[in-house]
Amino acid sequence: MTQLSVQIMGQPYTLSCKAGEEATLQQAVTYLDGKMSAIRDGGKVRGNDRIAVIAALGLAAELLSAKAPDGPLSDLTMAEVQQEITAMHTVLDDALGSQEVLF
Repeated sequence: MTQLSVQIMGQPYTLSCKAGEEATLQQAVTYLDGKMSAIRDGGKVRGNDRIAVIAALGLAAELLSAKAPDGPLSDLTMAEVQQEITAMHTVLDDALGSQEVLF
């Protein structure tokens, strides 16, 4: 196993991967960092945990669309997928909004 030091949204992480897979892991980190930074910079989502959830939903939608041509998102355009993600974001905001006073 190899350890790789990375940063995601300015936060340091040490990740492990198999030898020879460092470049792939670094690409994944760069992609995730870009997605999370774009959500943060959009200004509508606050909190790293919420940003991570929204990014994860987006990545899951991309994966489902790419992996399963007949999957649940196969008949949607990317704009429609984005609308679905925005709707999920609204639901999460409503559900988690009352919890902000706890943090």
